[in-house]
Amino acid sequence: MQIISDSVLLFRRHLDTTMKSKISILIGMVQPVLYLLLFGPMLEKALPDASGSNAWQMYVPGLLVQLGLFGAGYAGFNLIPDMRAGVIERMRVTPVSRLALLLGRVMRDAVVMLIQAVMLTAVAVGFGLRAPLVGIVASFVMVLALAISLASMSYLLALSLPTEYLFAPVINTVALPLMLLSGILLPMTFAPGWLSVLSHFSPFRYIVDGMRDLFLGHYATRSVLEGVIVAAVLVVASLALGTRKFVRANS
Repeated sequence: MQIISDSVLLFRRHLDTTMKSKISILIGMVQPVLYLLLFGPMLEKALPDASGSNAWQMYVPGLLVQLGLFGAGYAGFNLIPDMRAGVIERMRVTPVSRLALLLGRVMRDAVVMLIQAVMLTAVAVGFGLRAPLVGIVASFVMVLALAISLASMSYLLALSLPTEYLFAPVINTVALPLMLLSGILLPMTFAPGWLSVLSHFSPFRYIVDGMRDLFLGHYATRSVLEGVIVAAVLVVASLALGTRKFVRANS
């Protein structure tokens, strides 16, 4: 199909551009690594009933979701210079599928986040993380779904804002409460009742809880099922909305 071939072509182009500046991949890991280094060691006291390894099993999945929120969530920044330079406008006169213009970028962002997730998990192993390989691999699949949905919504936001200067404030305003309500730093089971109820409005709570079960080796649980369902819904909805906006912006 033309959409697939066009998407792969654009994906390779965008990935080649990213790989020419590999430092950007490492820079995207600075924040979660700092959380791993400066906050992670306190978890043994914060989670007194867990061993050191289990504490890391609870914490690292949250860092992976945080990586998506502040990594793929900022993917729209890559689109802004292209719009200013007229790259998107010039692509309109080519036979390339309009849907591929979005998918090529999203696929690149998903691969970059997967690379960062693998690297972050490897660093966490050095700190004491011990988790089943099957659970880690299954979590990476959810990481890919998260990257696809967040990148799509980020491009949608970049195309919708009247000025590029609003992009960062909007992302921070939305991402920060979603991050805190998802229980990234500590499980929401520690939260008071009202805060726990409020956290259920954050879709990322279900993804974090599902990934934590996977890291603990619990595969057939309600949390895993809910996390998979929420991740799938986010992917479908974000791609549909992003594609619609992308096609309209380039029609």
